[in-house]
This record gives sequence, structure tokens and C-alpha cells, in this order.
Amino acid sequence: MTAECVKPDRLLDEIGDMKAALQVKLLRVLQAREFEPVGSAKCQKVDVRIVAATNRNLEELVENGNFREDLYYRLSVIPVTIPPLRERREDIPLLIHNFLTIFNDNSRYSVKGFSREALEILCNYSWPGNVRELENLVERLVIIKNSGVITPNDLPEKYLSSNRVRLQAPAIQEESTLPAQGICLNTVVEQFENNLILQALARTGGNKKEAAELLNLKRTTLIEKLKKKNLVFVEE
Repeated sequence: MTAECVKPDRLLDEIGDMKAALQVKLLRVLQAREFEPVGSAKCQKVDVRIVAATNRNLEELVENGNFREDLYYRLSVIPVTIPPLRERREDIPLLIHNFLTIFNDNSRYSVKGFSREALEILCNYSWPGNVRELENLVERLVIIKNSGVITPNDLPEKYLSSNRVRLQAPAIQEESTLPAQGICLNTVVEQFENNLILQALARTGGNKKEAAELLNLKRTTLIEKLKKKNLVFVEE
């Protein structure tokens, strides 16, 4: 009587965290190509392709005695090293688009995308949680936003605080000359406003209430501008 043979593909995630007892069982499956299902007294043959993933250094775990050397070499037939997300920032917009499509379809939302400024902030973030953190963030933003375009105002504070634009406030020029090639007026006006805000903060030692008074603004208005412009005052 021939045992039933199945041919699944299996991903074993975080293989580096596998307990020693499970490592022994997995090694047996890979070597003997059979396993005994729970509640059964008969072994079942398998022809399985294993893809194992981990964010830990398996060679170090082997040296420290925390991972079986024989299992390591069984798994490490075709090793593929994927750099962390912070080292392949060019992939971030592609991943965001992919996750956005998935979560829009699954939840029937209609978030159109991320603004250029929001994408720039996310591309400059260090992503300690790697792709999972990015996926979690996109899902959260889609659920909260529901529709429209995601802007920096929609991002959680920790993504903004790590991407603060640290500017020094230069002196205001009384006269400006229009270059022969022209200018982007909106950019120049925004930069001028940024410089005034930073100078007011510099003059008041970072006191937002006093800086707002110098600019003839409400304190809440100044705070909103700082958040929207992603500005932070750095006192030397």
C-alpha cells in the first residue's frame, strides 16, 4: 500500500525563533520526507519545497548553539539576502502602491494615493519594523482616510518627527532680483514665510507664544504651520 504523497510549498517565517524541539522535527521532515500527523499512527510522505525567512543571523545562532547546524545547512541551499527597507528606499513607493491597492480592494475604500510630500517623508524614514511596519501603516491610513489623497497631516507624529527639516534662518533680503530664467513664485513665497517663522522662533528662544505675537499670528495657527511645513527650530 502506497502512502499518500502531497506536494505543497511552505513558507516558514522567523525560522530563527524556532524552538529546539521543533527544529528536530523539521529536520526529520526534510531528511526523511515524511511526517506523522497528529492523531495518526501512520506516516505520510511529503514532497515539499521549504522557503524559510528570518531577520536574524543564523550563522551566529549556530555558533551560539541556538540553532541546529545540520538544519541550517539543510535550509541554506539557495540563500537570498534582502536588504532592510532603509537600504532600498526606491522600493518604498512601489510597496506603498501595492499595499494601497490591496487594502482599497479589500475594504472597498477609494484612497487615491499619497502626496509627493508624504511619500518623501516615508522614503526618508528609517523603518525599524521593515516591510511589515510599512504595510501596517498603509492599512491604518486607508482605514482612517477612506478616500482622497494621504498628506503629511495624515501621518502619525513619529514619522514626521524623524523627518523634520532643520533649517537655519538667514537674514531677510530687502531687495530681490528676478532671475532671467524666472522663478517659482509659490516656492519663493513659502521659503520666505519659513524663514520669517524660524527667525521669530530664534529671536524668542523657541517660545511659540512669543514668536506668534511677533508674526501677528495666533499660537495655534503658528503650531499648525510648523506641523504642515514640517519645520522644527534648532537652537544652537
